[in-house]
Amino acid sequence: MAVPWSRCWRSGAGTAVLLDWCRGFSTRAFKVSGRRTPCSTAAPQPATARMKVLLRQGPVFNFNRPMTIARHRDRCLYTTPRVGCSICNDAKLKDPFSLAQKDLQNLYEDIKKLLVSKAELKALCDYYFDGKGKAFRPMIVILMARACNVHSNKEGVLLPAQRSIAMISEMIHTASLVHDDVIDDSGTRRGKNTINKVWGERKAILAGDFILSVASMALARIGNNTVVSVLSQVIEDLVRGEFMQLGSKENENERFKHYLEKTFKKTASLIANSCKAVSILVNSDPEVHEIAYQYGRNVGIAFQLVDDILDFTSCANLLGKPSAADLKLGLATGPVLFACQQFPELHAMIMRRFSSDGDVDRAWQYVLKSDGVEQTNYLAQHYCQEAIRQIRRLRPSTERDALIQLTELVLRRDK
Repeated sequence: MAVPWSRCWRSGAGTAVLLDWCRGFSTRAFKVSGRRTPCSTAAPQPATARMKVLLRQGPVFNFNRPMTIARHRDRCLYTTPRVGCSICNDAKLKDPFSLAQKDLQNLYEDIKKLLVSKAELKALCDYYFDGKGKAFRPMIVILMARACNVHSNKEGVLLPAQRSIAMISEMIHTASLVHDDVIDDSGTRRGKNTINKVWGERKAILAGDFILSVASMALARIGNNTVVSVLSQVIEDLVRGEFMQLGSKENENERFKHYLEKTFKKTASLIANSCKAVSILVNSDPEVHEIAYQYGRNVGIAFQLVDDILDFTSCANLLGKPSAADLKLGLATGPVLFACQQFPELHAMIMRRFSSDGDVDRAWQYVLKSDGVEQTNYLAQHYCQEAIRQIRRLRPSTERDALIQLTELVLRRDK
């Protein structure tokens, strides 16, 4: 009997079954919410036409890249026990932020030293480099660098070029925030007024451009053409992702693929390619590069999925920006797309980008009445599972284990 696409996602096990199909492991059992799911141990179910389309498009694991997790390539560089569905149960694992703190010390001050310019431009560029950010991306890059160094028998010593990539990743991210705030006409960021509200849109755009140019110069000084190519891809992805966000898809399956690909380009590409870049500096094995890339990609997508959830579940004070911001911008994120399965009325609202009177409030209520938030959370969990599966292929190290622990922090964050 065929399993409807919407029912497959809505059942707690549905996401696991779909991901199993993507991997070719349709008989492996998953634990969801502390119980074994009947669907995961049954014989493979025949796919409906809708599910076949979704799988063929590779909504979870394939964005114009070769499938890297198929059964014939699923071998470990370092043999470790099979990871279960519980994200992380080891209480002894070190906090990732604490572990990377020494390497991140003075990170923002070092970035400010690169942004040498006249007084007003420097004030704009320094505005978000005040040390109050989470430094989430540099932290991942630092830990990945050390984990790859240990794996490559380099004793985990951080190379100066690897720290530079951590700085560059934060600069590219910050420049993208400055530009995003102009595009979205945002008034607050990180709990304070945005640059465009304080200095105006024109100066904000120029400040973002200047930060990107300084980051590009720092990247060129590393002197590795492959690293330059990898990180240049990030800027292209950011632009393409922004253009994708301006549009939507009429077809439901294409819409979800569009959303996940946009999420990769706008958020995960920076993390994935930065992780890949630090691995290239210390190891010539393409498989190690792919492990670093896939970990960053999966964690990055999970991070954004949780961010999309928080837009519905967290208050503005915690987020540092207005809640329901995505709906007000006309964006249909994961919770809305899942809710559309239960409330078809959302389809018309999505296509007109919630522009009619009352659309935002009605869409908000539909999402809260549906299991859209829950299903988006399931999806984020499975991206984190894939990140763990990838990083466990590296040689054990404190930093590798911290990257595993990080997936738990991504899922549990509240801002």
